[in-house]
Amino acid sequence: MSCLQREPELSRSQELLRIASRKKAIQKNVKLLGRLHYSDLQFLLQGGDLLKVRSSSWKKTRYFRLQEDCKTMWRESKKTFKSKQTFSLDDIAEILMGRQSEGLKKNTEEQVESRCFSIMFKGRRKNLDLIASSEEEAKQWVKSLQKVVSNINNLSRQQTTDCLRKADKNKDDKLSESEVKNFLRLINIEVDDDYAEMLFKKCDKSKSGYLAGEEIEHFYDLLTQREEIDVIYGEYAKTTGFMSPQNLVDFLMKEQRGKATLADAHKIIEKYEPDEHAKEKKLLSKDGFLMYLHHPEAMILNPEHSEVYQDMSQPLSHYFISSSHNTYLMEDQLKGPSSTEAYVRALLKGCRCVELDCWDGSEGEPLIYHGYTLTSRILFKDVIKAIKEYAFKTSDYPVILSLENHCCVEQQAVMAHHMSSILGSALVTSPLGDGMPTNFPSPEELKGKFLIKGKRLNKLEACFASETAADEDTDVTEEEERDIKLESINSHFGRHVIFTHLYILFNIVHFHGFDDARKNLSFYEMSSFKEAKAVTLAEESANAYVRHNVEKLSRIYPAGKRTDSSNYDPVPLWNAGCQIVALNFQTTCNDMDVNQGRFLVNGKSGYILKPAFMRDITTEFDPITLTRGDWLKHKTLHIMVISGQQLPKVNKKKSSIVDPLVKVEVHGVPADVAEKETRPVDNNGFNPEWNENFQFDVYVPELALVRFVVEDHDSTSDNEFVGQYTLPFTSLQLGYRHVPLLNKNGDLLPSAGLFVHVMVMDAE
Repeated sequence: MSCLQREPELSRSQELLRIASRKKAIQKNVKLLGRLHYSDLQFLLQGGDLLKVRSSSWKKTRYFRLQEDCKTMWRESKKTFKSKQTFSLDDIAEILMGRQSEGLKKNTEEQVESRCFSIMFKGRRKNLDLIASSEEEAKQWVKSLQKVVSNINNLSRQQTTDCLRKADKNKDDKLSESEVKNFLRLINIEVDDDYAEMLFKKCDKSKSGYLAGEEIEHFYDLLTQREEIDVIYGEYAKTTGFMSPQNLVDFLMKEQRGKATLADAHKIIEKYEPDEHAKEKKLLSKDGFLMYLHHPEAMILNPEHSEVYQDMSQPLSHYFISSSHNTYLMEDQLKGPSSTEAYVRALLKGCRCVELDCWDGSEGEPLIYHGYTLTSRILFKDVIKAIKEYAFKTSDYPVILSLENHCCVEQQAVMAHHMSSILGSALVTSPLGDGMPTNFPSPEELKGKFLIKGKRLNKLEACFASETAADEDTDVTEEEERDIKLESINSHFGRHVIFTHLYILFNIVHFHGFDDARKNLSFYEMSSFKEAKAVTLAEESANAYVRHNVEKLSRIYPAGKRTDSSNYDPVPLWNAGCQIVALNFQTTCNDMDVNQGRFLVNGKSGYILKPAFMRDITTEFDPITLTRGDWLKHKTLHIMVISGQQLPKVNKKKSSIVDPLVKVEVHGVPADVAEKETRPVDNNGFNPEWNENFQFDVYVPELALVRFVVEDHDSTSDNEFVGQYTLPFTSLQLGYRHVPLLNKNGDLLPSAGLFVHVMVMDAE
């Protein structure tokens, strides 16, 4: 690997200072990165030349290296006025080894496969397609980047410190009054000149006209002081100004409504107390207390629900399943690009049902694209390879291949070959047990497996009947049996009948009403509904729909008029028990936020067990009328929105400061749907305070979701989205809790969050 000098020449003393400073920064961040192996970090810090690929004719060598902060990559640019030559590792969604991206498949030859890799970014940002000088170097880049990215969250709390460094314009490790004002703007807080001057003079103990050393630390402490934490901590710190283990137990039991022992308190102190002297005395300082409150186990999401905690041994029809519509599309439904990357993104988000629209291609290779539109086309086999590679990175539970077949018999055979050869033994090709099944297998039984959803001419029972007859005919030779089987398979093939011999677990049929389905359809026969039809059924025949979905599956898909890939509200369909509510995963919107919230829990497995009253074929549950039953567990939800921390700017201009307000929404059955909001706080995204109380009535908590939304208030136009977080009502932790925030792409906003108090009571 070549390492080229790219920076301007420095004097010997300057070079030594730069090296010492860089080494110190690296050592600090190596500790923060924890499990990362030092050799991987050294490789990235040294950097090297890579061939950047944009097209078949544009391939240019560029130098890449990791910066000292260990979370930003610098890349060389030949453009004179190129302002941004860096990208944050936090923006990386995945690193793909080989020619997996559409750009590399299109613009490079197969012989460079082992030297290629792609950096796939979050959101709709274009991939960075790269070629290393050797296979070993490509593997080293991929391995090292993957390790750094997986550990990057350990550095997320350094954001404010980074802003302090940026504010120090002349890099003299001092802050003038103007640099202090610049720093305040960087961290998203606007103060008038008098307050900034007062703050500066309060910290300038030396009267030198600038802040240095401990004065900067004092300034930082004043800014990050959390009055609400001071009050809570002071209420329980009864041991010489610290929390003893018993004080901590009292807090956990009274405020957090949890069960806690002295042993639990000792573990918390040992894990989170940063002051060694306090730790030796078994005491928890205010800093340790705040560190604990910021840890995932103490945040608003019940940590037990971050793992698989539900019963996964029930039939597939008893689960809500994370599902994607036209998964191959990156943008709109008419002319946008199709890409294997879209499958990668969906699968990494926990999607368990992906759609493949299959059409005849040239040279006998089936294609995937949106028929009769201008969307681009990708090879069916490339999609299957991508699915195979990324299917089980986020979840071990089964992936459903929803095949919409438009291929001729010959290319259907090619598709069958690709699925069988690429997916191998992971593809379910026959029932799991002996004989004709009477119900769906469970997610647990199907771990690591691929299932086919498509169409077949005959019923599955007919195949078992013919097999039984064949077994009884002892005069048939092996060659004759093979010919009979092939003839049987070919007779079943047709434009809309696919892979009968590959065992279609989900057979698509037309819906002719709930009575017809109950009398004439087998458990594996399911229908797909346009959103409008499904919503009508959910509103007008809610209980019948819920009962139908106890034993059979329903798939819902967006209306054809949604050519912009917009989405619909999935909640009313979940209320009716529909399992496969397919959304356009490429579109960022409130509906996708809610979808992400629904599948946030149970280990992000993509399978959520429906409530017991939606798994009973005799259920009387009706989400519209809410007749009395076990599902009616009227609760009162009390939420106090206390404060916010380090909310990001919506507009990246220096002078732009957010005026944040918080909306709290409840999604669920119609009786539970509600929304309330705080007043806006002017010019403060760094540490706004609201201290506002809201109350919600929740009648069916097992179907309810709670969503926190932060917006930048604008009195003359629509508010702008800042961040949000959605989670199931039943996954809320009570007491004082921090709420993380996600951006519009569903990715974590480093350091940003809300501080709230949650209480749930039985309604009178």
